[in-house]
Amino acid sequence: MGERTSHKPGTISWTDLATTDPAAAKEFYAALFGWEYDDQPAGEGVIYSMAKLGGRSAAAISPQQPDEAAQSIPPHWNVYVTVEDVEATTAKVGEAGGRVLAGPFDVLDAGRMTVLADPAGAVLSLWQAGASIGAEIVNVPGSLTWADTATPDPDAAQAFYTALLGWRFDQMSEEPPYWVIWNGERTNGGMTVPPPDVPANWFPYFAVEDVEAAMQAAQAAGGQPFVGPVDVPNGGRFALIQDPQGAAFAVFAGDFDD
Repeated sequence: MGERTSHKPGTISWTDLATTDPAAAKEFYAALFGWEYDDQPAGEGVIYSMAKLGGRSAAAISPQQPDEAAQSIPPHWNVYVTVEDVEATTAKVGEAGGRVLAGPFDVLDAGRMTVLADPAGAVLSLWQAGASIGAEIVNVPGSLTWADTATPDPDAAQAFYTALLGWRFDQMSEEPPYWVIWNGERTNGGMTVPPPDVPANWFPYFAVEDVEAAMQAAQAAGGQPFVGPVDVPNGGRFALIQDPQGAAFAVFAGDFDD
């Protein structure tokens, strides 16, 4: 259950952490999710640590790029969407209202990717699989189960992602505003509106068995819960947490897709 050997185009399929202290982050997430790590060279002096559950890749942790630190960009989780042809999809970014920040470029033999910003500036990566499909396990405790974008301009963001990825959006609530993202016949993520002082962003949700227990474990390991627990209409619950370096993510407990 939850094992993957491929991801359909348009699927939110991977997440990795860019952090100022990979060693400390690895300890934190191992304590929280039970991750084990496969450290892989990814350039001169750079290690890309694949987080494993039962031997399957669930996420990854890596050092933050120097140019991000120079721009005072805090540690953060990156979200990836699988596409069939990264060149073709990248070519549509500008016309749809976004900006290409980097790419397309090869990531060794793992795949080919582009980093883009949507009309409000939320950063998302496109992934064309090579040797790596992205997440090999999802929707089980400790693995990726969802992702949200928080944007101050939902209309522009929805038009952008519909044109680029073929997503459709179903509004679930008006206060707070929230839309479910559909990729074909499967739910794929969500969209909300951030507080006025929070820039547009993407962040992942990780499955847990118990939200309150995960919040307590995160706090004991040096993290800081800052929203929740919050009940959702399908009977699930979630909370937002900052890790010790300040990267934000969510945990969710409830009914998971297969």
